[in-house]
Amino acid sequence: MSSKPPVLELSTPRTRTSPRGPRFSTPRTKTRPRGPRFWIGAWLPVALGICVMALESTPAFGSDRTSGPLRWLVQLVFGQLNDPAWEIVHHLIRKTGHFVGYGALGWVWLRAWRMTFPGARFLSHAGLALLGTALVASSDEWHQCFLPNRSGSPWDVLLDCCGAAAMIGITGLCLRCFRPAPAVLED
Repeated sequence: MSSKPPVLELSTPRTRTSPRGPRFSTPRTKTRPRGPRFWIGAWLPVALGICVMALESTPAFGSDRTSGPLRWLVQLVFGQLNDPAWEIVHHLIRKTGHFVGYGALGWVWLRAWRMTFPGARFLSHAGLALLGTALVASSDEWHQCFLPNRSGSPWDVLLDCCGAAAMIGITGLCLRCFRPAPAVLED
């Protein structure tokens, strides 16, 4: 009789269920120490985003200073606008900039938190990202209260947070829709 040596099988993660639906575990691996490159890669985009927001919060980016260059660009593309029409368009451009800019900032906050705490749930990452964005938006508007050609508004903070929430929500939907299907093991 020939005896065969035992075969070692690698265990794969099993599907677990919870009251909120199926939860998928990941294989346990040894974690490597995170070096400076990791932390720079995770948090440098957040720092750069905050710097951009701080730069745009200066008198140089007040509506009185951006109106001329933006009007020239819009009229170059779309043709002449009268003054009342331009005031509306300029307002919409600036508020869209708030929404999109803080949406991008919210996304880099989300990315950094997901990299820093990879095992946490998405809603925890999203909450931290929204909190970070709200703090930056609030400090930006507070700072603008002290500038001669700027004014701080809580409505802008709300708009900024809505931009971040929209981008974080879109990211959450994409992660949910495009995640790989879990392997279901038969017992």
